[in-house]
Amino acid sequence: MILFLAGTSDARELAIELKEKGYDPLTTIVTENASYALLEAGLRVHIGRLTADEMVAIIQKEHMKAIVDASHPFAEEASKNAMAAATNAEVPYFRYEREQIDQYDDRVISVASYEEAAEVALERKGNIMLTTGSKTLATFTEKLVGVDGVRLIARMLPRLDNMEKCAALGVEQKNIVAIQGPFSYELNRALYQQFDVTLMVTKESGKVGSVDEKVEAALELGIPVIMIRRPKIDYGQVYSSFDPLMEQLQTTLEES
Repeated sequence: MILFLAGTSDARELAIELKEKGYDPLTTIVTENASYALLEAGLRVHIGRLTADEMVAIIQKEHMKAIVDASHPFAEEASKNAMAAATNAEVPYFRYEREQIDQYDDRVISVASYEEAAEVALERKGNIMLTTGSKTLATFTEKLVGVDGVRLIARMLPRLDNMEKCAALGVEQKNIVAIQGPFSYELNRALYQQFDVTLMVTKESGKVGSVDEKVEAALELGIPVIMIRRPKIDYGQVYSSFDPLMEQLQTTLEES
């Protein structure tokens, strides 16, 4: 039995493969909506964020043998908690992460943080589409809402709490795109054209996260892109494909 942090669409596929191999993963997810696909696949699910101590308690109670961290590349706190829990519970830690995309067009402006992205967006102004989710929305609204020459368009999941957050932060309904991805190149392009976007802000989530389609569509339309780089975390060994991870997991558990 293993504790499995699920945070992406490809993480679900990995969890299913682990279940088929007999590892009986307990998957953890932040929201109830995100749990549906896991439950449909017959996986056990814990809903809600977990501290390192809570992870340790689950590991000890259920006699788990390892942690597989397949959380989103930007779920920095979750990964740090998982690494701490693995150390404290004395179980091996394995990190699965979508492969990073290293090379883009020169019109892609690479930044290290959400704050830096907001500063660059403020300098450039125009019709700015955010595709970075609701969690850091305030970082952008503080800099951009109400500024002359700026229209801030927020694209995010169609959840009630997201709509309430937009209202509280001054994002008007006409500037909200409430929709769930992944998005095709064609849909991205249509949304940019509909809102006359002149600047797009995204995270480097990896090819599986439809970053390619977002960026390609923007650049085809001559729209510059602000790309937020992944947080720098020392995971140790990182796996970007399933087979090597499962081989090492099997070897490690057989030796323990």
